[in-house]
Amino acid sequence: MALLELDNISLDFPVLQTKARGNHPGLQSNAVGGQLADGGAGYLRVRALDGLSLRLEPGDRLALLGHNGAGKSTLLRVMAKLYAPTEGHIVVEGRVAPLLNLSFGLDMEATGYDNIFIRGLFLGMSRAEIRRKIDSIAEFSELGEFLDLPMRTYSSGMRARLAFAVSTHVDTDILLLDEVVATGDAAFLRKANEQLEGFMMQSKIMVLASHSNSVLRDLCNKALLLEHGRAKAFGSVDEVIQIYKTSSDVKAK
Repeated sequence: MALLELDNISLDFPVLQTKARGNHPGLQSNAVGGQLADGGAGYLRVRALDGLSLRLEPGDRLALLGHNGAGKSTLLRVMAKLYAPTEGHIVVEGRVAPLLNLSFGLDMEATGYDNIFIRGLFLGMSRAEIRRKIDSIAEFSELGEFLDLPMRTYSSGMRARLAFAVSTHVDTDILLLDEVVATGDAAFLRKANEQLEGFMMQSKIMVLASHSNSVLRDLCNKALLLEHGRAKAFGSVDEVIQIYKTSSDVKAK
C-alpha cells in the first residue's frame, strides 16, 4: 500500500545574521519566502513550512501551487525525506521516486554507465534491477558511445537526458515532481513527455509542483496552495487555481 501522511509539519532553517537590519519582534510575513523570526544567538530563523497536515492515498494526484518561495520545493524534499521536519511527523509507505534535481547523485568523473548505477541506487533501485533495465535506460537516453566516457565530457542537456532516463525507469509508488522536466531538443522532449506520462500513470500517488495551470489541470485531481509555508487552500484543482489567481490579483494592485 502507498501512503503519504504529514501531521503538523514545520521546518525551520537557521540563518547567521551577519548584519542586523531592524528588530524582528516575532514571525513576520514577507513578499516571498518563509516567515522570519529571531532565532537568538545572532541567528535568524526562516520558517519554510508551518503546521502542514495532509494525507495522500492511492489515486491521489496533488498539485502544489504558490509563488516562488512559498515552500513547494521544500515540501517535496520533506516528502522525499531529504529534509527532516523541525516539528511534526511524516509517514511514507511505498517506494518514492523524487524527480527534484536531475543533477543530484551524478559523478562527473564516472562514466555514463557508472552513473546509471549511481543514480539508480540513489533512487532506491537494487543492483539486480539496474542490470535488468540498463539496456533500456541506455537506449532511451540516446547517448550511444558517450556512455563509456566520463560525465564531465557531457553537455548539460546530455546529463539531463541520462538522469531523466534513469529516474523514469524506477518502479515507484510515490512520484514527486518539481516542475515538468525539460530535456534537450524538441524530438527528445516529446519522447520524454510521453515517457513521463506513462511513469505518472504507473505511480499510485503523485505530487507535482508547477507554474503551469494547464499541466496541473491535466495531471492532478487535488491541489494545495501554499503561502509563506502555510496551507492557504486545499481542494479541487480548479477551485484552488481560482483562489490563487484571486489572491495574486489582490497583491498586484
